[in-house]
Amino acid sequence: MNQQPLLRVETLVGAAVVLTGLGLAGGAITIPGEAGYGGVGPNFLPWVVAAVLTVCGILIVREALSGGFHDMEPPSGSERGWWPGLVWVSAGLLLNAALITTIGFILSCGLCFLLAVQGLRRAQGQHASAPGVLAMDLVAGLAISAPVYWAFTKFLAINLPGLTGTGWI
Repeated sequence: MNQQPLLRVETLVGAAVVLTGLGLAGGAITIPGEAGYGGVGPNFLPWVVAAVLTVCGILIVREALSGGFHDMEPPSGSERGWWPGLVWVSAGLLLNAALITTIGFILSCGLCFLLAVQGLRRAQGQHASAPGVLAMDLVAGLAISAPVYWAFTKFLAINLPGLTGTGWI
């Protein structure tokens, strides 16, 4: 690829990141800033994300205008994205959103993890449909989502949809 168009693309990506950060800052202005529990208001995290994103965008633009990312190694993997993998990951996210209030946080996030990992495994050419692999991926998803659920509901007192009324599943 010609160096000049690549620098233009890098500059445009950096500018888009800066604009996204500034857009998030514009949204953060509308969030009330009264200090809550622990002295931090609800607008703290949006401001942090907006600031970090804007700084990252500025650094990307600076790097692009100073010659680009010339010391980077070429990326590994395929020249093009593998669309079926995107479908698997998207299906996981959409099913999670659709089922979280029906089957609860832990099971819906476990299913989301399973489907996303299936897409990633298949993109790498791995044999992902073996029952042992499916079971291992589902157990890993449940093992990740269960502590997250319990941390939010038991320690932070944030209500997440559960499968039972006990608050443990």
